[in-house]
Amino acid sequence: MRRMQQSSASRTLSGVRRLLRAYPSLLRVGLADMLAYRAEFLVWILSMNMPLVMMALWTAVAADGPMGRFGQREFVAYYLGMLIVRILTGSWLVWELTMEIRRGTLAIRLLRPIHPLWAFSAMQLAAVPMRALVISPLIVVLYWVAGARLPMHDPERLAIVFASIAGAWLLLFLVMAIIGMLAAYVESALSVFDLWLGAQAILSGFLVPLELMPAWVARLARVLPFRYILGFPVETLIGLESDAVALRELGVQWLFVAGALGVTLLLWRKALRRFAAFGG
Repeated sequence: MRRMQQSSASRTLSGVRRLLRAYPSLLRVGLADMLAYRAEFLVWILSMNMPLVMMALWTAVAADGPMGRFGQREFVAYYLGMLIVRILTGSWLVWELTMEIRRGTLAIRLLRPIHPLWAFSAMQLAAVPMRALVISPLIVVLYWVAGARLPMHDPERLAIVFASIAGAWLLLFLVMAIIGMLAAYVESALSVFDLWLGAQAILSGFLVPLELMPAWVARLARVLPFRYILGFPVETLIGLESDAVALRELGVQWLFVAGALGVTLLLWRKALRRFAAFGG
């Protein structure tokens, strides 16, 4: 038994070392792929204009007077923050994974020594620096609108903001992995994802700040993962939450990340057996 444990630990350590050696190369490949399809990347960026539409709507409404804590400048800051977080944390894993399962090309990834989800994560992360460059003008405008609220000179709050954005990216990635793996069981996993997007638009604060929604909707949003993908990072970024509340909410967000990771690993093993059984 002791030898088996030592052998298992040795294999795990070897796998980690192999991943650490390979991951920089995976990032470079992902960056090259993103640059090769830069036109599609720019189209994707330009298509994400819904926060700007909602900003125009709510600033017009607030012209007659503030709504709760939101006046015109607060609405501008909120929706600019929403657009920034949405672009930074966006992922397309569900489409990639669904397509590879349906076409059987996932089998090629399974032959490689690196877990496919690590390869997918590198593809997604490689685009983040380019996204940050594209949204830099938005960050400048946000600083002009809400500079006093932003955590630029508060290291603790800045750390919470970065951790919340990282948690949002990872949570969305894992959710997309879970839904994408449903392609091994259902005809159209993308239809399930469409339902997810509909719920997320309402319960994440994407369309309307949650504190302006009916009280029961706001309470429901705090026990579901949607808010921790968008609303919570935005609220933290523009200073709507105190440090104590933001830190507590950060813990809740990462609990959702841990839960999503557990579901992902469990479903991956089950979906892989079904994929192999059907000749994948």
